[in-house]
Amino acid sequence: MATFHVLIIGGGATGAALAHDLALRGLQVTLVERGEVTSGTTGRHHGLLHSGARYAVKDQESARECIEENMILRRIAPESLELNDGLFVAITEEDVAYRDLFLEGCAQCGIPTRELTREEALRLEPNLSPDLKLAVQVPDGTMDAMRIPLRFLATAKHNGAVIKPFTEVVAILKQGNTVTGVRVRDHRTEKEYEIGADIVVNAAGPWSEKVAAMAGVHVPIQPSPGVLLALRGRLCNMVINRLHRSGDGDIIVPQRGLSVVGTSSWVVEDPDNLPVPEDHVQLMYEKGAEMVPMVKQAPFRAAWSAARPLVGERGATTGRELSRTFKCFDHADEGVEGFVTITGGKATTARGMAETTANVVCQKLGVDAPCRTREVVLLPHTAYYVQPD
Repeated sequence: MATFHVLIIGGGATGAALAHDLALRGLQVTLVERGEVTSGTTGRHHGLLHSGARYAVKDQESARECIEENMILRRIAPESLELNDGLFVAITEEDVAYRDLFLEGCAQCGIPTRELTREEALRLEPNLSPDLKLAVQVPDGTMDAMRIPLRFLATAKHNGAVIKPFTEVVAILKQGNTVTGVRVRDHRTEKEYEIGADIVVNAAGPWSEKVAAMAGVHVPIQPSPGVLLALRGRLCNMVINRLHRSGDGDIIVPQRGLSVVGTSSWVVEDPDNLPVPEDHVQLMYEKGAEMVPMVKQAPFRAAWSAARPLVGERGATTGRELSRTFKCFDHADEGVEGFVTITGGKATTARGMAETTANVVCQKLGVDAPCRTREVVLLPHTAYYVQPD
């Protein structure tokens, strides 16, 4: 059988999972990333292993994707997860009124829930607000933003994939209307060279619109940053969410010895230009403290912003009106062959995004090879730094 070569642009979670999937299917894979792997959006998220409950009312497609991938990640990367569950907490009567809609949405999406009284919740999380009225427990968890993608990459390398960090795509190569590879610049040597490929996959997250433009096609992406605040000390052991429609500062994610409060939401034209507005930082303090009052006194560790790659045409005002689902574009539909884009989604759903994309790639190449990533346990993240034999 001929060995086809697929080149992936983007070394975040999605590109890493795709390299792993395609390598398992026997394809030759090269992944290029302009910086270090995970240095874009992937390395900046709060590390929530989504149960999907945050989207169960408003965005059920995303909710179903999250709960399915949550359960798969528990099988293939258990050592990189903290399965600490999550609480959706009602602080006001308005929150309480949202309860029935929330429980109904979770049930429709197959997300397990357990209702807790105020007393039961406070026994589990004594730092919760004294104004707490009730809580709902869901199978949220926490993950390491870097280690899960490194496990995908390590396993991909073990199966023959070539990973090239600090390698930026500066041009998409075409013959007529067919993409034939890329021209890259190695930022360690500043030399440029070409890499040929049978198919190029654009997995550049919020930069995917810019990459697509190099090939003369359009990807409807709205980069939507949000500010996150890291505080010293573990203020909760479970993931704490506000029981209401998703909004600013309504989640606290425990990460080792830190607590990460997130997030705000706005839209930008350039995902490389992400400010950290001071009023957004203060909003994280204020809203986080409504759930866990100790947020206001906890020592500051860091504040940063990360751009979500939301699928949708420009024109949104905050990003919250756009779905968190993902979309795979075969640009043959626009008259450009050999070029595919995968974008949108969550870190939790990266493996599922990769499976969908790998199915498209294999169909285009005429390769009959099933997806195996639902069951193959990933190598440890440390294996990424070991040269294969």
